[in-house]
Amino acid sequence: MEQLELDFGATAQKSIDDGQPAPKAVLLSLDLGAFDAARSLDELAALAEADGLEVAAVVQQKRGAPVAATLLGEGKVAEARLVCLNTGADVAVFDGELSGSQLRNLAAALQVDVLDRTMLILDIFQKRAATNEGKLQTELALLRYRLPRLQGLGEALSRQGGGGGGGGGARRGAGESKLELDRRALHARIDMLERRLKEMEKHRGETRRARQKGGVPVVALVGYTNVGKSSLMNALCGAGIFATDMLFATLDPTARRLALPSGLNAVLVDTVGFVSRLPHHLVEAFKSTLEEAAYADVIVKVADASDPAAAAQLAVTDEVLESLGCGGIPQVTVYNKCDIGALAPYDPQVLLVSAKTGRGLPALLARLDELLAARVRAVEVLLPYGKLALAEILRSRGSVAAEEYREDGVYYRGTVPAEDWHRLAPYLLP
Repeated sequence: MEQLELDFGATAQKSIDDGQPAPKAVLLSLDLGAFDAARSLDELAALAEADGLEVAAVVQQKRGAPVAATLLGEGKVAEARLVCLNTGADVAVFDGELSGSQLRNLAAALQVDVLDRTMLILDIFQKRAATNEGKLQTELALLRYRLPRLQGLGEALSRQGGGGGGGGGARRGAGESKLELDRRALHARIDMLERRLKEMEKHRGETRRARQKGGVPVVALVGYTNVGKSSLMNALCGAGIFATDMLFATLDPTARRLALPSGLNAVLVDTVGFVSRLPHHLVEAFKSTLEEAAYADVIVKVADASDPAAAAQLAVTDEVLESLGCGGIPQVTVYNKCDIGALAPYDPQVLLVSAKTGRGLPALLARLDELLAARVRAVEVLLPYGKLALAEILRSRGSVAAEEYREDGVYYRGTVPAEDWHRLAPYLLP
């Protein structure tokens, strides 16, 4: 069975070639008072832009309760239809999650393709996933999303039941048979994807255990999407990771070697970014990837210092970290992009940095060194020539800052994991 694609319609799915205008989108919002609708709409507009859409207009409604068939009221749906006509919109995007029948009802009323917030995020993930695991995780999230919506979408198929000959009674029509076939195919594909992802998760677990056995500490970058985590990793590690001012520019976790001022080598891991009301299907599908943070020695929570919603972004980050069981791991809060603005609260524990200019990066590295101090010891040793095998501890499990051959042995200055210090203790210099 081939990997399934999102069925959003040709207009919404087409890529934007050079010289061709982006498909126009009208954003739909229903404010029930459950969250900050204005902020959510701003985020939806950024998501639409990240998916290659041009936001042409916004239609909002505030109600005490949703309408079952379309969520929006009848008059507001009629207004949205006129807005779509006047702006030449190709697609309407609803800021929330819709059922299969609601998607169909809105599409029929508006006469344009309709996406909901989850479909839009899934589409972005499907286009951006680069690794095999990322693609499988995205497909799994898509199939889990589509499965409960088959019934509503299936009503558009032929579902005429005919009387069975010979007293057999009513028979299932072709549409209902197709629905059952689709459901079985989705279940089979989901089971297969889950098995493959469990195998990949097992491999990642082996990699984590190898890091732990080698005494290499892990620092995880976590935070909202588009706060500059990849840019920060590039600035700290010199890594050539794709970074741009766009939501979900990076989906697949990336690990790079990080050299700290003390000489300790660590692994810096960049994780997928968060958004508010991140679809449950995506959280579940990407949980194994997000769990990189749960196995880290230090978590660096990154926020955008130029964004007035930075505190709310950190709150979302804290919610996800709590769901992953990261409460006992040391954490550092960093406000990036301080060259653009500095809206961070006055808190000596919060670091202001700029991945672009380098401001604050030495302080961040020093803080990481401080938090990891219990894991590493600085040493000066003189190893006799008959004990040079012990130098491998410095090279493979720590670091070597200086090496000098002398008459009675080889002098080393460097760092070792705390648990290996006793093996070099007999040769320490005063």
